[in-house]
Amino acid sequence: MANSSKKKAKIKISGMNCASCALNVEKSLNNLKGVEEAQVNLNTEEADVNYDPDKLNLRELENAVEKAGYGVVNEKVTIKVGGMSCAMCVKAIGDVLGKLDGISQVNVNLASEKAYVTYNPKVTTIQDMREAIEDLGYQYLGIEGEETEDLEEKLRKEDLKGKKNRIIVGFTVSIPLLFLMYSNVMLPIPMPYFMLIVTVIPFIYVSYPIFIAASRSLRNGLLDMDVMYSLGIGVAFISSILGTFQVVLTPEFMFYETALMLAAFLMLGRYLEARAKGNTSTAIKKLVGMQPKTATVIRNDQELEVKIEEVETGDLVLVKPGEKIPADGVVEEGESYVDESAITGEPVPVHKNPGENVVGGTINQNGVLKFRATRIGKDTVLAQIIKLVEVAQGSKPPVQRIADRAVTYFIPTILTIALISFIVWYFILGSTLLFGLTVLISILVVACPCALGLATPTAVTVGIGRGAELGILVKNGEALEVSEKISTVLFDKTGTLTKGKPEVTDVVANDLLASETDQNTLLKLAASVEKNSEHPLAEAVVKKAESEGIGLIKTSEFTSFGGKGVKATLDDEEAIIGNRLFFEENNIQLTPEIQENLLKLESEGKTAVIIGSNHKVLGLIAVADTLKDTTKKALQELRKMKLQVAMITGDNARTAEAIAKQIGIEKVISEVLPQDKAAEVKKLQDKGEIVAFVGDGINDAPALAQADVGIAIGSGTDVAIESGDIVLIKDDLLDSVAGVQLSKKVMGRIKQNLFWAFAYNAVLIPVAAGVLYAPFGITFRPEYAGLAMALSSVTVVSLSLMLKRYLPPAKLLDK
Repeated sequence: MANSSKKKAKIKISGMNCASCALNVEKSLNNLKGVEEAQVNLNTEEADVNYDPDKLNLRELENAVEKAGYGVVNEKVTIKVGGMSCAMCVKAIGDVLGKLDGISQVNVNLASEKAYVTYNPKVTTIQDMREAIEDLGYQYLGIEGEETEDLEEKLRKEDLKGKKNRIIVGFTVSIPLLFLMYSNVMLPIPMPYFMLIVTVIPFIYVSYPIFIAASRSLRNGLLDMDVMYSLGIGVAFISSILGTFQVVLTPEFMFYETALMLAAFLMLGRYLEARAKGNTSTAIKKLVGMQPKTATVIRNDQELEVKIEEVETGDLVLVKPGEKIPADGVVEEGESYVDESAITGEPVPVHKNPGENVVGGTINQNGVLKFRATRIGKDTVLAQIIKLVEVAQGSKPPVQRIADRAVTYFIPTILTIALISFIVWYFILGSTLLFGLTVLISILVVACPCALGLATPTAVTVGIGRGAELGILVKNGEALEVSEKISTVLFDKTGTLTKGKPEVTDVVANDLLASETDQNTLLKLAASVEKNSEHPLAEAVVKKAESEGIGLIKTSEFTSFGGKGVKATLDDEEAIIGNRLFFEENNIQLTPEIQENLLKLESEGKTAVIIGSNHKVLGLIAVADTLKDTTKKALQELRKMKLQVAMITGDNARTAEAIAKQIGIEKVISEVLPQDKAAEVKKLQDKGEIVAFVGDGINDAPALAQADVGIAIGSGTDVAIESGDIVLIKDDLLDSVAGVQLSKKVMGRIKQNLFWAFAYNAVLIPVAAGVLYAPFGITFRPEYAGLAMALSSVTVVSLSLMLKRYLPPAKLLDK
């Protein structure tokens, strides 16, 4: 019996490559309090752990593996859930899934009606999760990626129709009865009996879903809003029945029409809330709708129409005018304009020629294209964007913890307030039992944590969806919150502030090479060496030589020295090309004339590379990289937002200062090697700055990761989705400003939502408890309490939906 409470976990581990690795993991696990035995199999890369679930959980086991320096291989799944109506539903589903063996992380989003689960497939299955959800009484609607959209939409429409019918029945019966109560109309039977006969069937019909949900919650040991609402309307209706038959209560306890109207208001609130919630995820629905269902492929010289799932990498795909491009690929035949606005946000169609890339989900406009599929299915840019947006919409910014904590204590607190209010009014202050019950019912009905539960997820869902429509991909809720606090925006220079396509502006030979012919010789030597390099400056030199018709020489023993220069051998002589530091390290002296020319070129904002051979300086080649069209506007906008703007570059100080002066940047960090950019970001953070780094998603990965917010600037449809906290699809600096503005707007809306949610409860619960009755004679009738409750959630969701029309001011400057 001693071991009956023990559990066994099987953890898949990555990164082990020797026996000592396995022993390290074993030791880390066995050191945990509550672990009975841990055995690690290097061959299968798995750990079998017997542990006491009362002392630790699966997540703590996984943390121990990760702290030992290894990875835990888990799977992630997004489950669609139907039937959630309030924050307590979110908590119930999160708790029941979190208790399953093998689940390490659960995040349930009320706005998108999805559960984001990280789990160990060796221990638990999707079926286990489905059963847990359905046992709670909620609907399992499938997992993200399955063809369940039609079922989801069908169930949503049926749910809305059912709610609408109940609202109509509830108000159609209760409103005339309300007037009848005060009209003194003579009836053939006493009024209480008439009220009971007229309301009993409509009340059962309208309130049935509320009572069923409440009984389900109580069976699972949960106190949620359905329990509170059931208490409120149940007390109202049952006390009316007792009063009608004069059992304990008198006929003055007539709440029949009130109970029915309350049930109708509750249903109205949930109907409006469900409709509004359905509108929060329209952005993701648009993205999913961009995916074509079929494609025309050419196989064995035959045109075949196949399902999109049957397209294979390497297929030749035919796209006619007006059709959606079914996969990512490279154009082989034809030319056409392609509408990429849904992905890049750029309204102007892009002309495609052979050799250029096309992206799945974009629309071919006027020509016939044949392209070779390079990425299909979940690997396409569109599929990655959809996945990123879905995950981001399901994430929680840290501010959500405030609401989560409040919701945990909300129901017990309200029940306590309701009971205390009833006791104070009836037993201590000596009010009538009728007044005491009215106060009790009003408190139970007016209290609503739903607005608290919806405040953050609806704003995050709508805001991130809006960003995706604008070509700004925010990857998680935390990035939204941190972006609001940014104090410094650090820009990489090459390819971010500038176009990243430098051109040769000057070829300066030393005194020994004064003629034009010898300038061409200098260019020939430099281009021959630089042809082996992929650096933008090298490409500019090669491009200049080719445009002058200069033939290049074959080189050997090419070596690159990151951030300094290159060496190679040609015609049995060693050639060296690079910056001052590189020549100093190679003990090659610069002549006064060369130094003077260097200073002159650098003061003009040009990057000068020194050319040498056989330990002699032959001359200089100056290269300039032009600023992007929107650079100055973007920086001006950031300064208006009271943010400090800085630039980081590998250029020498003079060149960097010259460029910074052109665009009004005061803080410049120059002569930084690519691998040291992250360290410079850290230095700013150590000074207390909240840093956003804007750079290339591929080359600046370490700096993007180090920054508080990494903003990866893309180049149209070739964006590196995996980089940065915010990914910009367009190569437009104004979008980096727009990303910060969007984040500030979403966080502002979240705070506004939380304010109204807290304020609503803080003001109306005391009013319902009767605090205004003694001084002003003001009471809060249960019907009004029901209406206020319905409006609270709708107000919060409506405020979030206003973000759908938000256009960051920076986007207006781009027009």
